[in-house]
Amino acid sequence: MSKLLTKLDFTRGPEMKNRFMLAPLTNSQSHEDGVMSEEEFHWLTMRAKGGFGLTMTCASHVQAIGKGFPGQMGVFSDDHLEGLSRLAEEINNSGSISNLQLHHAGMRSPKEIIGEDPVCPSVNEEFSARGLSLDEVKKLRDDFIAGAVRSEKAGFHGVELHGAHGYIICQFLSDEVNFRDDEYGGDLEGRSRLLKEIIDGIRSECSSDFMLGVRLSSERFGIKLGESKQLAEELMLSGKLDFLDMSLWNCFQEPQEDEFKGKTLLQHFSELKKGNTRLGVAGNIRTPQDATKAMEADIDWVMLGRAAILNHNFPKLFAANPEFEPPIIPVSADYLAKEGLSPKFITYMSNWGFVEGHDDKMKEALKKA
Repeated sequence: MSKLLTKLDFTRGPEMKNRFMLAPLTNSQSHEDGVMSEEEFHWLTMRAKGGFGLTMTCASHVQAIGKGFPGQMGVFSDDHLEGLSRLAEEINNSGSISNLQLHHAGMRSPKEIIGEDPVCPSVNEEFSARGLSLDEVKKLRDDFIAGAVRSEKAGFHGVELHGAHGYIICQFLSDEVNFRDDEYGGDLEGRSRLLKEIIDGIRSECSSDFMLGVRLSSERFGIKLGESKQLAEELMLSGKLDFLDMSLWNCFQEPQEDEFKGKTLLQHFSELKKGNTRLGVAGNIRTPQDATKAMEADIDWVMLGRAAILNHNFPKLFAANPEFEPPIIPVSADYLAKEGLSPKFITYMSNWGFVEGHDDKMKEALKKA
């Protein structure tokens, strides 16, 4: 039997029934106040019922000012609890582990969405972002922790901290963005202090069996591969995380930095010391063959994004036939609607070359969706 179909346990939280995780995917389907919509509920629970061992929500912002895109689900207010509780319950009842991704866009929060200048570790003229005061950094830390507490209250098995893709935790980690001269800047120890304090706070404020994961970028977004590897190994050996989610963009490519070429990004991270932390990867895993190939490295699970959009039941299809052939993009809007995407999500995916055409035929299909 394929390793992908075997169970996986964690230090905390329930056992995962297989090695497939649903990636946290931007979809712009929820209400503008952060309240979960029926479309968001349908999209996520369809994947949980489709066999994913762990179902991760989209990035959910912990402060109103941290909203990164239209229709983003929020976790910054008790007003969100009713919808989040309903979602967690349905995912759990489907036999999938429920995780909510905690997020703040920082300087990448569009002014036209949040109604004011975005925030950043330091002043950033490119994004017209102001630097956070020391008190605001501590408030940001506390709001991430509060988001985890709220997620546990809603019934989620755990949370993932979004420390990747150039959002605010990643901005603190980057020496190209973070120019602070206090304890949250400087060397890697200072730049990673916010992340580590959030981790410590969640461990302190949430129950002993509450799952905690972190998503990191391997490179890009101002992140250097050497520092990313150092931080990844340190976090895995700390014993404070249950899983580390490395977003590699493309698992099978070599790094951008010349000094690290000769091995793939997947190899760079799979060879790290992990302790009891489970390591998984995301990045260009689109077919059953890709998933199998990734698992040949010393990792514990794979995270599917685009593949899960195209097949809500990818794990079940894989169990029935490990050589099944997913559809090739672009696909029709009607096809995506049948896979649980709302018209808003389909429109968003058209920006990524997923949808056939951008003409009246597509608009007509969206009306039917």
